[in-house]
Amino acid sequence: MKKFIYLIVALVLAYGFAKEQGVSIPGFSGQSSAEVSNAALLQAYNRQQSDVQVGGQGQVVKVLRDDLKGSRHQKFILKIAGGPSVLVAHNIDLAPRIDGLRAGDSVEFYGEYEWNDKGGVVHWTHRDPGRRHVDGWLKHDGKTFE
Repeated sequence: MKKFIYLIVALVLAYGFAKEQGVSIPGFSGQSSAEVSNAALLQAYNRQQSDVQVGGQGQVVKVLRDDLKGSRHQKFILKIAGGPSVLVAHNIDLAPRIDGLRAGDSVEFYGEYEWNDKGGVVHWTHRDPGRRHVDGWLKHDGKTFE
C-alpha cells in the first residue's frame, strides 16, 4: 500500500512539473483534441520551421483551382484553430481528389509542413510509392484520401 501511495505522489509531481514546463499531455491538458493535434503545426509555424511532419484539423476557407503544371495538385486553404491559415497541396496524381470540397468543410490532415510568411503549406498528404517519405493523408466526411 505504501508503494502505491508513493507512486501516486510521484505521478502528481511529474504532472505538475510537466505542466510547469509547458508540456502538453493529451487528455490532461484541458485542450481539445483538435488543439492537441494541431500542436506540431503551430509550433513549426511559430518557429518558422519547414520539413516538419504534422497532423491536425482545420476548416476550409477557400477551394482553389487545381494546379495542373507538373504533378497535379488539388489546392485549398485551411484555417487552423488558434493559428494561421495554411495552403494544402494534395497530389492528385498519387491520391484521389476530394470531390465536393467546399468552404466551411472540416478536413483532418497528416503531411509535411513548409513554413512561409503567409502561414505555410501542408503537402505529402498521400502515400509515397517510392517508400522514401512518411505516408500522409486527408480525411473529409468520414473518408480517407491517401
